[in-house]
Amino acid sequence: MQKNKCALVLAGHGSTLNPDSSEPTHQHAATIRRKGIFYEVHACFWKEEPSFRQVFRMIESEEIYIVPNFISEGYFTQTILPREFGLNGPVTRRDGQTIKYCEPVGNHANMTGLLLQRAQEVAPGVDLSKISLVIVGHGTGLNDNSARAIRDQVERIRLLGEFGEVVDAFMEEEPAVAKWDELTTLENVVVVPFFIADGLHSYEDIPVLLGINPEPVGAASQLGLFRNNPISLRGRKLYYASAIGTSPMLADVILDQVEAFDEKALPAHAL
Repeated sequence: MQKNKCALVLAGHGSTLNPDSSEPTHQHAATIRRKGIFYEVHACFWKEEPSFRQVFRMIESEEIYIVPNFISEGYFTQTILPREFGLNGPVTRRDGQTIKYCEPVGNHANMTGLLLQRAQEVAPGVDLSKISLVIVGHGTGLNDNSARAIRDQVERIRLLGEFGEVVDAFMEEEPAVAKWDELTTLENVVVVPFFIADGLHSYEDIPVLLGINPEPVGAASQLGLFRNNPISLRGRKLYYASAIGTSPMLADVILDQVEAFDEKALPAHAL
């Protein structure tokens, strides 16, 4: 793939409260920039600068691909981003530019490979058949897409038959991550947050729900939490992984979404 006349925009959430939230998006943008595939690569955010509305002032290219660095389709990717970017569909022509709006990274089938790699690297040397893998998401009563994305991943990994058991768990709906010891049966439990960044949820809220910390204690970059694996808790060996979106391989999934957009047959009138 070569897009040396095009721009790539990575759209992330960002945070005014946690310094780790935007870091993966910046890192993936830098990785892709070094590959020299695009003429320009930019990162922008909902909660940080540059904002979604500001980023177009930074772009020189006439053809722009936007990839939402989000886990699933939902309120942000279906409502907020199209509104802030001024999009009217998968392809928007405006002010001499053609803007192509890709699906969020979490939707791509290759995310399964990232989950498998993350689960294996956090518990090196442990027989996969003796591991209970817990994939954790946010969950919400407002939109079921986030939960569905995680359940789809759980089903795919179950079908591979490598892990002893694979379960889904959520922060704000059932099955609750706080009941991880009731949801699993094996001694070794690997918990992988299906989040883009090690932000407020994955490394402040979830450790409390798991019972690792009694209360939120700060950003992941300040904790050194990974060095404590495995954690002896509730009669089990608990391995806690960093968020899936921090994997360096996510940069390839971002590029996969660009390719998927190009391969998808769009109606002639939309081009």
